Amino acid sequence: MRIRIVHDTVYTYEQPARGLIQLMRLTPRDHDGQHVREWRIEPSVNGRLTAREDGYGNLVHWFTADDPTDALTVRVTGEVETFETDGIVRGAVERLPDLFYLRDTPLTEASPEIQAFAKRVAGEGDGSPLAILHRLLAAVPETVAFVPGPASASTSAAQAFAAGSGVCQDLAQVFVTAARHLEIPARYVSGYVRRDDEEEDAAHAWAEALVPDLGWVGFDPAYGFSTTEAHVRVATGLDYLGAAPIRGSRTGGGTETLTVTLQVGEGGAQAQRSRGQGQGQTQSQSQGG
Repeated sequence: MRIRIVHDTVYTYEQPARGLIQLMRLTPRDHDGQHVREWRIEPSVNGRLTAREDGYGNLVHWFTADDPTDALTVRVTGEVETFETDGIVRGAVERLPDLFYLRDTPLTEASPEIQAFAKRVAGEGDGSPLAILHRLLAAVPETVAFVPGPASASTSAAQAFAAGSGVCQDLAQVFVTAARHLEIPARYVSGYVRRDDEEEDAAHAWAEALVPDLGWVGFDPAYGFSTTEAHVRVATGLDYLGAAPIRGSRTGGGTETLTVTLQVGEGGAQAQRSRGQGQGQTQSQSQGG
């Protein structure tokens, strides 16, 4: 599948912001399930854009603005060719030992309620890790309803579980938290997903868990199925903060307004013809899923 992505993150400030720095995990890497055909990050103001790799193996760009500004747009455009792997992730960059992904974080600490939930799901049938993970995949969205909306860097898995609803980032963190409580290494994933039956209006998030004899396998609890060729994998971490698409800092600027526009559609020659006929659609939303 060819997937074309156009992702604009627009910041506007009440007053010119100084010392503007943006850390961006917005660039996917090749693995057996995807090949990045082209990718570009374009800030709208003058500054320095540098690339490096973080401890998880994610490609990270740092952008530092040259001058104060009252608006900044970060535009990402690219095309990725994806392949069906039944959710199995092979050939990805791995910088950390598998057992590292049993670590809790403040966002993925298991509350007593999540502990009880995980124990109940694990005891409902086949005790193999893969079977348990598939039951978790079904049980998480039944317990925490998926409600599209902006992500919050401060919402923990325990808070989302108690609320009974959350965005895709919340469901991914609940899944990761429950899996780790069952001693299954799991990690958070950020990226994009193309869906024919509905428009995707924000970056997406899901989870990966380690399955004996298979390796890392992707699970998307927001939609209740394993990852497919419709998913574009961008960054991984212990939780949302480790894989957030954009995080930044500034001095001054007053009130900040954030708007995200995202198109995730068909790539290749057919998409070029469609765009030439004016068939593209754009949705505006805050950063989230």
